[in-house]
Amino acid sequence: MLYVYRNCRIRFCPLFKILMKIFILVLHLSIVIAQNSFEKDIAFRMVMDHLQDSNIPDAFIRGAFSHDKIKIHPEIAERFARPYEKKTWKEYRKLFVKESRITAGVKFFKENRDIISDVSKKYKVDSFIIVTIAGIESNYGVHHSQFSVFNSLYTQIHEMPKRSKWASKELAEFLTYCFNDQLDTQLIGGSYAGAFGFGQFIPSSFNNYAVDFNEDGIREPYEWPDVLASIANYLRRNGYQMNSTNYKRDGDIWKSIYAYNHADNYVMAVLELSEKIRKRILSEGAK
Repeated sequence: MLYVYRNCRIRFCPLFKILMKIFILVLHLSIVIAQNSFEKDIAFRMVMDHLQDSNIPDAFIRGAFSHDKIKIHPEIAERFARPYEKKTWKEYRKLFVKESRITAGVKFFKENRDIISDVSKKYKVDSFIIVTIAGIESNYGVHHSQFSVFNSLYTQIHEMPKRSKWASKELAEFLTYCFNDQLDTQLIGGSYAGAFGFGQFIPSSFNNYAVDFNEDGIREPYEWPDVLASIANYLRRNGYQMNSTNYKRDGDIWKSIYAYNHADNYVMAVLELSEKIRKRILSEGAK
């Protein structure tokens, strides 16, 4: 027995006292080991450097880096080695400028006509450009999550030295977003690059450009009013002139779309697909 009763007072036997000492020692060692593992984790150290002057508590950061769902995905580096944007224009065009994309864009436009119109009027951005970007980025919400955002950026820091500086900055931005909105750091999924939501914003872009268009107090990456307004806001703040009709190469519309995704193929796909969706909507409206 571990204890005996004497005069109604509990007295612990020597064996129990020994076991308690061992337990306390093991607990102390586990804390020391965990702290040392943090210090050895290059991702943790880099992110801490970015957040050292922020209001994010150390406890929150340490909690994120001790999450039981942290994982390095080797396939992410492989995906970076063959991005869509490196394909020839002919190959890239087949992926995005096709009948299924036009049909999906027309359907989305009809189902969300009012909110699209409201966003377009407020930000003075071509509604079909907004709709097309939403379609190319997530196929209108169908494809938007492959890896947790944390794990994607964490993998880039560890497995891709040339991207580690950028990825650590974005991971710090992501933790800032999670802390401010009180989100589990493994809750949000995104692309292999770390972009998330229906608009596929990287964390720094979300923190800087996301809009609470429906005025519910939260900038939501998965609510269309906020997503569409955030896309429009991003374009305007990256050079899109009010009510511009300059769709020429290196014009303000081209440059603002290029800022969204630094690839000529992407810009050409957005511009061509948006015109096809526009023509389909106008032709159907005339019937």
